[in-house]
Amino acid sequence: MGIETEYGITYTDGDIRKLRPDEIARTMFRPLVEKYASSNVFISNGSRLYLDVGSHPEYATAECDSLTQLINYEKAGDVIADSMAKTAEGTLAKEGIDGQVYLFKNNVDSVGNSYGCHENYLVGRSMPLKALGKRLMPFLITRQLISGAGRIHHPNPTAKGETFPLGFCISQRADHVWEGVSSATTRSRPIINTRDEPHADSHSYRRLHVIVGDANMAEPSIALKIGSTQLVLEMIEAEVGLPNLELANDIASIREISRDQTGSTLLILKDGGTITALEVQQIVYQHAVAWLEQRPEPEISGTSNDEMRRVLDLWGRMLEAIETQDFSAVDTEIDWVIKKKLLDRYQVRGNLDLGDPRLAQIDLTYHDIRPGRGLFSVLQSRGLIKRWTTDDAIAHAVEEAPMTTRAHLRGRILQAADKLGAPVTVDWMRHKVNRPEPQTVELGDPFATENAEVDQLIEYMLTHAESYRS
Repeated sequence: MGIETEYGITYTDGDIRKLRPDEIARTMFRPLVEKYASSNVFISNGSRLYLDVGSHPEYATAECDSLTQLINYEKAGDVIADSMAKTAEGTLAKEGIDGQVYLFKNNVDSVGNSYGCHENYLVGRSMPLKALGKRLMPFLITRQLISGAGRIHHPNPTAKGETFPLGFCISQRADHVWEGVSSATTRSRPIINTRDEPHADSHSYRRLHVIVGDANMAEPSIALKIGSTQLVLEMIEAEVGLPNLELANDIASIREISRDQTGSTLLILKDGGTITALEVQQIVYQHAVAWLEQRPEPEISGTSNDEMRRVLDLWGRMLEAIETQDFSAVDTEIDWVIKKKLLDRYQVRGNLDLGDPRLAQIDLTYHDIRPGRGLFSVLQSRGLIKRWTTDDAIAHAVEEAPMTTRAHLRGRILQAADKLGAPVTVDWMRHKVNRPEPQTVELGDPFATENAEVDQLIEYMLTHAESYRS
């Protein structure tokens, strides 16, 4: 599993915005470009760090094989990105430009542009992607109920086809997808991207690329988003009898659900029947509960059954909260619930209209990743948002690659290359030492943690260490 996070970016000096996003982003990535001659690099914890289209800093986690491990590496990305932002502030200050870099882990900017938080799941090649998507789609469309990030929707009068009024949405991403399943990513964003890039042995594996999810701040929200999806994928692969809940109109449904926190949005099924969004989640949840009773315990690594019980506990509490509209049992764990509670309190206290700019500022500041500055960070430090993992585990993930996937091997190569100054070219599968003579190792098994060729590659770098210093 892996998560790709694109960050929104801006720079201010008081109330004056001095630099464009592309200028700030280039300053952030300047140390990497100076060191590696590229703004697209893999770093020592096995993850990928790069400057994406639209000047968005992007971080893609190393391959992870368990839920908490993935949360640690996803949150490590925030630490790494914020460290880059602080370095950029120092660089700009030396150039006479004083101010602060703001990185937002959200999905929509002030003028309606959207950027993503993409999920990647390794599935068996034997499962046809079209069939997998058909079974998974009703769950993904309604998943926003349990793991959305929430936002105030401000109508854009210049947007073609804009029909929704001012209001609170439970998902940031729902309005910005246009197809169910497609090979596109930006032109016509789908819920599931079908581009066949397994980044592994293509005879054995395929990569399920989900691009509909919100970027989450709260660790329990990440756990529920990823953990519930993992359980559904396991059930589909195990053929445990999930019912056919295929919807007649995926895109209309996902937009309507986003504006109804009761989950009572009536969805039309392809077979002509109807079902509510909450009922879809309840049906899938009940099957997940039954699946966990027979789910094999991972032998060496992977998400344990105990951890999946934590996921099911939160999932069940969230569904009950939606049904009863009493969110007190989850209002420290689910982003959209946390945010709506915060906005409601400020709105009542200040007698504010929902369109008031002060509420929009609260909405945005929740996603500021700077510790002590972002609202999420302040709330979590005060114990008002629950944890799933620990700061120590996240700090370890900043420095070290996962020990239970091939990212461990990539991390070893990168750390050796960095120490010795060896020129290397790395992607998810291929690892190359460029000189004196090119040496390449390809890692097609995502679960490999030992490899004799990697040992030889590192030994090759050690043997030629002197040449790298000359």
